[in-house]
Amino acid sequence: MQTIEVTVKEAMIKALNRILELELAGVVKYTHYALMVYGYNRIPIVAWLKSNAEEGLVHAHKAGEMVTLLGGHPSLQIGSLLETQKHDIGDILRESMEHEKSTLNAYYELLSIAESHSVLMEEYAREMIVLEELHLDEVDKMLRRPGDLESFHG
Repeated sequence: MQTIEVTVKEAMIKALNRILELELAGVVKYTHYALMVYGYNRIPIVAWLKSNAEEGLVHAHKAGEMVTLLGGHPSLQIGSLLETQKHDIGDILRESMEHEKSTLNAYYELLSIAESHSVLMEEYAREMIVLEELHLDEVDKMLRRPGDLESFHG
């Protein structure tokens, strides 16, 4: 790996630790949401939420690995965990969308820091941005009414 300026490396580590914290918060949120789903469509929705929790853990692990690759110390903090007491599927999906947008923005921040400094970090950020944008689109489509082609989040 090429030599990266100390300030850029520190900025990347900080961005990666924020991603790690957000991804871990996602694990907790999706696990909680899966426990709070009731109704006719419970089984497929719970399976989807559990899958998102597992994916979040994989993403958190990747972010932590990138922190240590740069010689940093992975954060033991976790992102915001606000309990809204809203457990309607629509509410859960809207909260999920907000969380996904925050996480996506964190990956874009990492990409902007890494550009022209580390191809490895750029490619990692790009790969994760693709996954997060696809996930955001999935949530968006779940929030639409059948036949509604216009995006929920604009």
